[in-house]
Amino acid sequence: MDYLVIEGYKTAAEEFSKEAGMEAPVDFESIENRMNIREALQRGDVGDAITRVNDLNPEILDTNPSLYFRLQQQKLIEYIRQGKVAEALQFAQDELAPRGEESPEFLSELERTMALLAFESSPSMPSSVSELLSPAQRMKTAAEVNAAILESFSQGKEAKLVGLLRLLCWGEVMLEERAELPLLDLNDGSFGVR
Repeated sequence: MDYLVIEGYKTAAEEFSKEAGMEAPVDFESIENRMNIREALQRGDVGDAITRVNDLNPEILDTNPSLYFRLQQQKLIEYIRQGKVAEALQFAQDELAPRGEESPEFLSELERTMALLAFESSPSMPSSVSELLSPAQRMKTAAEVNAAILESFSQGKEAKLVGLLRLLCWGEVMLEERAELPLLDLNDGSFGVR
């Protein structure tokens, strides 16, 4: 159930809760709110996402300067993506430069983002810079915001299933170092030699 809630599958979580006769572990409306924020970030509407986060819980961004910087960085990336160079420069100067002065980590991220302007669509753009324009960057920012919202609701940031799979993989690695074990073929359930 927590996987459905954390990953934002509201309808599936509601149905699962009904079918299992469970009491809802969370307000299902909060799932929809988180997914609206995720969708806003994935379509590049950072302003809408920030407004929705503040509507949901204004303390999230107030108490997490790193997350707020990430959102502002994403907003700068969106200006650059849209070719709004003057707005990007003004936004960077007004909003991000003061934060860069406060933190070396923020400054290096700001410099990396500003490098997008220097390279524009040049084929010699380093991958560490060009990745900022990829859809994965939007998804990464959305995941960070989702985790912060879940934390503000005192929920886990990661589904227990994911944690269990990590633990299983770690256990297999530890066992392989100490003993020879048969390999389980997940396709047919048979054991073979490693």
